[in-house]
Amino acid sequence: MATEPITISPSDFIPLSQATPKAPVPRKTGRMVLIFCLGVFVLVMLFLLSARSLMIEVKAQTSAQVSVSGLALPFGKRYLLRPGDYAVHVTAEGYYPLATTVTVDHRDSQSIELQLQALPGLLSVASEPAGATVIVDGEVAGKTPLNDLPLTEGEHQLRIEESRHLPAEQTLQITGRNVRQQLQLQLAPAWADVTMKSLPSGATILLDGEVAGQTPATVEILQGEHQLLLQLQGYADWQKTLQINASENLDLGEVTLQPAAGELTLSSVPSSANVTLDGEFQGQTPLTLILIPDRAHRLAVFKPGYKRYDRSVQLPAAGSDTQTVTLQAELGEVRFSISPANATVRINGQRSRNSNQTVSLPAVEHAVEISLDGYATVRRSVTPRPGLMQLVDVRLQTQQAAKLARIKPEITTALGQTLLLFKPGESAMADFTMGASRRQPGRRANEVLHPVALRRMFYLQTTEVTNAQFRQFQPGHKSGQIEGNSLNQQHQPAVQVSWQQAASFCNWLSAKEGLPAFYQEKNGIVTGYNARSTGYRLPSEAEWAWAARASGQTLLQFPWGDTFPPTQVVGNYADAGSAYVTGSSLTGYTDGYVVSAPVASFKPNQHGLYDLGSNTSEWVHDVYGIPSANGATQRDPLGKQTGDNYVIRGASWDQSKLRELRLSYRDYGQAGRDDVGFRVARYAE
Repeated sequence: MATEPITISPSDFIPLSQATPKAPVPRKTGRMVLIFCLGVFVLVMLFLLSARSLMIEVKAQTSAQVSVSGLALPFGKRYLLRPGDYAVHVTAEGYYPLATTVTVDHRDSQSIELQLQALPGLLSVASEPAGATVIVDGEVAGKTPLNDLPLTEGEHQLRIEESRHLPAEQTLQITGRNVRQQLQLQLAPAWADVTMKSLPSGATILLDGEVAGQTPATVEILQGEHQLLLQLQGYADWQKTLQINASENLDLGEVTLQPAAGELTLSSVPSSANVTLDGEFQGQTPLTLILIPDRAHRLAVFKPGYKRYDRSVQLPAAGSDTQTVTLQAELGEVRFSISPANATVRINGQRSRNSNQTVSLPAVEHAVEISLDGYATVRRSVTPRPGLMQLVDVRLQTQQAAKLARIKPEITTALGQTLLLFKPGESAMADFTMGASRRQPGRRANEVLHPVALRRMFYLQTTEVTNAQFRQFQPGHKSGQIEGNSLNQQHQPAVQVSWQQAASFCNWLSAKEGLPAFYQEKNGIVTGYNARSTGYRLPSEAEWAWAARASGQTLLQFPWGDTFPPTQVVGNYADAGSAYVTGSSLTGYTDGYVVSAPVASFKPNQHGLYDLGSNTSEWVHDVYGIPSANGATQRDPLGKQTGDNYVIRGASWDQSKLRELRLSYRDYGQAGRDDVGFRVARYAE
């Protein structure tokens, strides 16, 4: 096999003398790099030798980002920093950003702990039914459905309220950090179905005074106490107090209505005569008597100084009659001896012919007035007795002399309390009937009708005793609070005061003014009273009833009149705003106070007295008991010397029922309560 020849080509030859020389490397460049590295090393070493260790601990449930201003070498949670002030900024998801300043001192190792504040959580609340009020930690937050309500992280108290359903309460744990949470609640009904029938049917159903339908019917009634009344023309009213429990339906069965009673309208000459029917006291004329139909009743009409009238009366069902009874007077002689002799004498408003004479008068109390120009008029009362002559001996005083002896119409105590003078003996209602008729809705068994007569003049405080006034007697007294609502403010009525404490306050005030003590005390306990004393005391039950009820020639049923409920704000009662405290409310009524109001916050009554029948109930002087119905008139009654319980009169901020708001309503007790206060009184002479 033939092989191709290899050709070797010659290369160019360049003599060393003609070759280009290489540029030499400068020796200074390497030296500068070395110096720079040495400088950096020195600076790093200086930083490391002068730096201090700072541990930054962040309290948060999510990872946090930390930035530190200036020269800082991070090693996890630790930072190398030279001493000085540094701005630290921390952020984390779900938390408010935190910016703070940290001072690094010369210690080798330091640490700080930063607490991030979580963003609010977002709560949504729905309920069945919708429209319920949502209350969080005592504050109203809105109505359901409520969406994305911001709440701080932690535990919160939730309450859901709706007028016709039971409230629901729950403790919530809010996550916070913008986390959304939802709550769905089913509210339980706060009513029950009440089924009722009547024989005959078609009776009007009145629930707490409002029409609710006709029988037969099934009525939804909210839980609590209610007054049920069935009315049908020609038949007597049927009433019942219902205690309703939520969801516990009630069947009242069939109510048999009774034929309406007969009505006898009775008057007498003279008027204000006592009346009994079948031996039971009914009141004083003029009045209307309710008679069981088709049955004979024993009617008696009597008055001191007149012969008793007795007869039998009978009326048919729903019948009516009007009768006037003329009583025959029993006479007694009265001799008048008047100076000056030309003075004018009026007996029961009628002018007598001669000032010095002997006259025959019915054996009852008579009003005598002796007057003469330039002299003070004298008013007396005289009660003739058959077979025994009475003497009226009067020496008139000049106007100046009478002025010195005149009793002040208003006094102020050492504590600044104002008391007004009352002269019931000069009033048309000096003789009046306490208690309430059995026909009156809400009437209780202890409200027996009985006649009383007030003759002694007395003073009565215009307001209830306040906390500020009572603390001058007992500096440490506390009236307390209810559901965060204070009863302890200076001008609120003093409550949580027992009857004994109230009586002791009266004696303390008497001693402060140099007056004789009304109450007899032994070792701090009241053991009786001195009826002749003019020292401070609690008003008698009769005085309280007269001051609250007497208006002209009528007796009020309620502080505002004779209809229920009130049509305007007249006092402090349990209203819609206080229902969560009292558990009940006066429908459609708002007075602006949850608990007791400062005294005199509302208009005074017809006698210029504030809160008589509202704000707080009040202790009165009398030992509690049920009055006798024998028809005997009690004059300026004060009751027993001592007893276990004492009478409480008037309604309070805690009450709303028809029976409680009536001025004849009577309660009793001895210990202090949060809705019972008192006012002071005293005799004028």
